Amino acid sequence: MRGQWIEFLTGTVVLVVAIGFAIVGVQRAGLGGGAGGDYTLTASFRSVEGISVGTDVRMAGVKIGTVTGLSLNAQTFLADTEITVAEGIELPDDSTILIASEGLLGGSFVEIQPGGSPFNLAEGDAFLDTQSSVSLLTLLTRFVTGGGGE
Repeated sequence: MRGQWIEFLTGTVVLVVAIGFAIVGVQRAGLGGGAGGDYTLTASFRSVEGISVGTDVRMAGVKIGTVTGLSLNAQTFLADTEITVAEGIELPDDSTILIASEGLLGGSFVEIQPGGSPFNLAEGDAFLDTQSSVSLLTLLTRFVTGGGGE
């Protein structure tokens, strides 16, 4: 009888710990409902090479959001990107959004450079000033061939 209680308590502790790990994992992955205060913005890029859904959105090196959607616009042939930005981060409507690299061999992320407008972007607004990712292969080809890229 005593052995059954020890097994029951051990199983219960293991189950509680597993649930705790699952909750932490969901929160760290950004899959939780959160506070519900995040808001969605959009941007259109010529190329989104190097980023995908789940890529960090940063400002001044600090993560403020996440890429939540990527799709090709059939009319403009641009990559429409949807991002969420954390509640409390107000971005001027003349801010620039760009795809940046962490280094020569590092990954890419989305960077926001705030503008100076007194008006802020609101839920569903689009960035007007976008800068696409730069292909390392294209840069090397231009360097080797001496192409100016005009």
